[in-house]
Amino acid sequence: MVNARSYISSNFTKSFLTIFLPFFLIISLVYLVKISALTSKIQISFVELLRLFSYSVPDILFYTLPLSFIAALANMLIKLSTDNELIALYALGLNANRILRGLFLVSLLFSFLLLTLSFLAMPMSKQLYKSFKEEKKAEAKLNIVPGKLGQKFGEYYVYIKGKENETFHDLVIYNRTNMDEEQFFASKDGKLNKHNGQTSLLLKDGYGYTYSKERLQQIQYATLEAFDTTKKKRFHFEDIVAYWSKASHDKDIMHRLLFFLFISLIPLLSVYLVAAFTMINPRYQSNHSFIVIFATTLFLYLIASSLDKWGNIPLLIIAILLTLGGGVILFQKRVARYF
Repeated sequence: MVNARSYISSNFTKSFLTIFLPFFLIISLVYLVKISALTSKIQISFVELLRLFSYSVPDILFYTLPLSFIAALANMLIKLSTDNELIALYALGLNANRILRGLFLVSLLFSFLLLTLSFLAMPMSKQLYKSFKEEKKAEAKLNIVPGKLGQKFGEYYVYIKGKENETFHDLVIYNRTNMDEEQFFASKDGKLNKHNGQTSLLLKDGYGYTYSKERLQQIQYATLEAFDTTKKKRFHFEDIVAYWSKASHDKDIMHRLLFFLFISLIPLLSVYLVAAFTMINPRYQSNHSFIVIFATTLFLYLIASSLDKWGNIPLLIIAILLTLGGGVILFQKRVARYF
C-alpha cells in the first residue's frame, strides 16, 4: 500500500508541476505588465519592480493552485486509467476508495495552503503593495524634472529650466487660488526644503505677480518660501484579526471571506467529483478529461462567485455539503461500485 501511494503521489506531482508552472508564468507576466504600467505615474527601479511583484505572488498562487489541482488530478487519473495502471492496482487488491484516500490527504494540504494564503498572506501583501504605491507617489510629487510641463508641488504648478545637484535654475511657479485670483512667481534659483515633515520650495532672487479683478500687484524678493499644504495620506496597516473582524458589519468583506473560504476548499471538494468521471475503464468509457476539467472548474467558480455577491454563512455550509456530498455519491455510483 505504501508503494502504491508513493506511485500515485509521484504521478500527481509530475502532472501538477507540468500544469502549474506554465499557469504561474503566464499569470506572472500579466501581473508584471500591470506593475510596469505604474512607471507612467511613478519611477521605480528594477529591484523595486521585483519587490512589487513579490507582493503579488500570494494572489497568483491563490488563483492558480485550485485550477492546477483540478487539471492535474483529472489528467493523472485519466492517464493511469488509459494506461491500464489503475486496473493493475485493482487486480493487486486495492479498491478505488483506498486509491483515492491518498489523494484526499494531498487535497487537505492544498486547502490548508490556500487558507493560509487567502486569510494571512494576501491581506498583508495587499496592504504592503498599497503602502509602497503611496510612498512612491509622495516621492514623485517631490521629483521635479527639468523641462517638463504640468508638474505640481502642492497647489502650485512648477516649471524649471535646469537642475544642478539639488539646486533648481530658472524656476517658475503658478497658482490659481480661485476663479478670480492668480499668482505667478519666478526666480533664478530654488531648492526643496524639509522641516519636521513639512516640505517647502525655497525661491531666491526673483519676482512675482498677484492678479485679481481689482488689481495687479508686483513684488521683488530675495527669498520666498512656498509650502506644500496638501494633506498627506498616511497608510494605516491593519493586523489580520482587525482586518477580518470587519466582516461582522461590512458585507463586502463578509462576501470576500466566503469567497476565499470556498476557493480554498476547492481541492477538497473536487477530489471525488473529478474522480467520478476520470477513473474509467478505457475499454468501455471514453476520455473526456477536458470536459471534466472545464465543467468542474466552471461549476465550482460559479458557486464561489455567487457567494461573493449574495452569500452568507448558511449558504456557504449548504454549498460545501452539497458539493462534497454530490461528489461522493457520483463516485460511489460511477466508480466505487465497480472497482
